[in-house]
Formats: sequence, C-alpha cells, structure tokens
Amino acid sequence: MNKFLKYGLSLSLAISSLQVIAEEVSFVSDQQRATAEALIENALESDLAYRIVESLTTEIGARMAGTEAEERARVWAKSLGEELGFDRVTVEDFTMPYWNRGEMKVSLISPYEQHLHGTALGGSGASKGSISADVVYFRSINDLKKVKDGDLKGKVAFVDGDKMVKSQTGAGYGPANQRRQIGWQHAERAGAKALLVRSVGSASRRFPHTGMMSSKDGEWAAIPVVALSNPDADQLRRLHALGKKMKVKLKSSAQWKREVSSGNVVMDFIGSEKPEEIVLIAGHLDSWDLGTGAIDDGAGVAITMAAAVLISELPKRPKRTVRVVLFGAEEVGLLGAIAYAEKHAESLKNHVLATESDFGARTVWQLNSNVSKAATLLIDEIGKVLAPLDIVRGGSDVKGGRPDIIPMAAKGVPTIRLSQNGMDYFDFHHTPDDTLDKIIPSELAQNVAAYAATIYLVADSDVEFRRAE
Repeated sequence: MNKFLKYGLSLSLAISSLQVIAEEVSFVSDQQRATAEALIENALESDLAYRIVESLTTEIGARMAGTEAEERARVWAKSLGEELGFDRVTVEDFTMPYWNRGEMKVSLISPYEQHLHGTALGGSGASKGSISADVVYFRSINDLKKVKDGDLKGKVAFVDGDKMVKSQTGAGYGPANQRRQIGWQHAERAGAKALLVRSVGSASRRFPHTGMMSSKDGEWAAIPVVALSNPDADQLRRLHALGKKMKVKLKSSAQWKREVSSGNVVMDFIGSEKPEEIVLIAGHLDSWDLGTGAIDDGAGVAITMAAAVLISELPKRPKRTVRVVLFGAEEVGLLGAIAYAEKHAESLKNHVLATESDFGARTVWQLNSNVSKAATLLIDEIGKVLAPLDIVRGGSDVKGGRPDIIPMAAKGVPTIRLSQNGMDYFDFHHTPDDTLDKIIPSELAQNVAAYAATIYLVADSDVEFRRAE
C-alpha cells in the first residue's frame, strides 16, 4: 500500500476515533439541550423577574441592613417564595451591629458659600456638633498616605482622585474604592477633624455615592467621613487649582447603635434524584438607603428567583436541588454570607456550585468558571447553549461568583460567574438614582434566560465540579 495512502487512512481513523470519544464524553444530551433552549425561550417571554423587582422596590423600597425595612423585606421574600411554590422556604437569622446614617450637612463657607452634595459613608463617626475648618487638598489616596501623624490637626482633609472610568467589567472600582475604604485611617492618624472624598462613581450627576468603609482591627472611624458628588469634588479641585484657600462647615450625627437582627432567606426546589446536592444561586436582599435598591440588588433577587421558578415548572425536576439564597446585610460587610457559610459549614461539601447576580440588570455577556477539568468541559458546552443570547465563553480559571459567594468559595465551593455589562452600573450604584426606571425589562429577561439554562444544565448533570485537592 502506498505509504501516503496508508498515512491518510491512519489519520482518518484517528480523527474518527477522537470524534467518537468526544461524543461519548458529551455532558449535555440532546434532550437536555432542547430543555435548556426551551427555558431560554420561556424566560425571554416572561415578565416574572420584572414583577418581582417592581414589587420589592415599590412595596418595600430601601432596605438598609438591620432596619425595620430589611425585616419587612424578609417577610416579603418568604411570602413570595411560598406563593411561587418553593418546596422549602426558611429564614436564617443572625445578629449584627447597626450603623445609622443620621443627618449630615456639608457646605463650602470660604472663599464663598455653597452647599455641597455629600453623604456619610458607612462606618463614619459623628461630628459632635458643627465643624468649621480649613481644607487640606490631596490629589490622591497615595498622597494622603504620606501625611505624618498629627500634621492635619484641626483641618478637614479632602481626597480628590479621578472620576471612575467606565468599563464593561467595572475594573475601575477597586482602585477608586481605596479612598473610601481606608482614607479615614490616614486622616484620623494625622489628626483631621473630618475627611471628604470624591464619590466612587462614574457619573457626573450631583448624586453622592455611599458605601461601607473598612474597619481597622475591628475599630471604625471616630471622625465624620463624607463622600462628595463628582461635580462638587470637581468644584473643590478647581478652587485648589486657582490657589484659593477653602474652608468647609460640616455637621453629622452618624453613629453605631445596638446589635440588631438580620437574616438570610433560603428557598429550595428539591432535586429529583440527588436532593442532597445543592446548586446555589443568590442575590442580596438589603440595599443602601439612598435609593430603592433596584439594580443593587433587587435585580439579582428577581433574576435568581425567576430562573429557579422556570426550572421548577419543567415536566421533570433536575437531579440536584436548586437553592436560591437572598442574603441579608451584604452592603455592610457580607455579614449574611459569612453567617451562611458558618451555619452550613458541614453541608458545604454538598454544595456543587454557587454563583450570585449582583452587578445590575444589563445583559449578561460572558460566562466564567472556576471548576474541575471535567466540569470545565460541561461549562464549555453550556457556553454554546448560551451563545444565541450573545454570551461568550470567558475564562476557566476565574475565581469568585460575586461578593456573597466569597465565604463559600474560600471553603472550597466551586463557582461560575455570568458577567453582566457594567458600563453604566457605577453611574447609579449606591446613589439616590438606584431606582426601578433604570431596569430595562428585556435585558432583565435575558439575564433570567442565561441563569435558567445554565443552572438547569448544572443541576441535571452528574459532573463533579470540585477540583482535586
């Protein structure tokens, strides 16, 4: 036989063998694929998620962690979960320290008078009366870090920085957030009476962005810490550039109060063959108090609940249990997520996979994962199912399924992430502008479609998602 012909036949047989092997190890059957595609179609036609977030933001509104409003949100969620037919709906209580914003006013009094739009940051201290003091300007958090102990005595520090750069992934948030998180530690060390920072946000609207600061060795700021809207921060920058001496007047009654109750709402649709194995999807129920918490994170609550309900309505339930967790007290330090990981420490070994929707309500554009090699092949196939939704397959070694999943992931629970388009997320995040009108119903439905198809295929599989230790 001609050696080239022989080589060609051998290569052809090898390719055929590989194709057979690929078919044998396919993790998605034709029936499962058809079911997932039907879920996508149903989700795109459904308005359930929009009705859920509309109800939450209208009937409950802002849901600050530890408040009576957050408690009403738990009652609302439990009642809705039962109404939607979840097999188990429980509220898992935990206690937490409660920080109260109180009242806050800040204004420029020299070189001329002008009201400034600002808001106290989470963990801020009170002013103990009114403060009138000269402003010391710092171009960045790195400049403030260099200040010597006691050098700001009797002054108010202002950390400027740049307005966040918009990006699909929200990549600018971490670096910008440094001034919010740790700025107070350096201002207080230097003896400042108060700290002003440019809001961590990407919009030029005159809305300040709130958010939680970081504690230091369990201690919080003793001084007032205020985020100024971007236009007001711009104004102070211009005055500084002109060489004008600035003075502000500030009064804040923010303070820590008693220990209060919060809780996680846990809802299960029990699996048909492996009920002990849990596929967990989540959103967080609390919000900041300035807006009504529509994109952060009423949308995540609605997306995950609606996706689970669509899966439950299939003729046959998936093999594994689908669990929706609506975490409490996320905004003030992932307290609900930590409480869940502690309470379920023994059963986390049965948590097959976890992910959270907590990045608004714009369309999902990428699927990332951090799972075993075999499960990565399944996620690759899921990526193909999601492709008609304009979702691309991202990385296979991307840690984290959003903030509330971090404590579970640290204990070995595998994660995936359905990444949403965050281009305008930080225009509204943590501001009074976080309201229902920012949600586009068709884009919300695309999120539900992505979650429903993905979670169904994960829950109906036999694949081990944990990586070998």
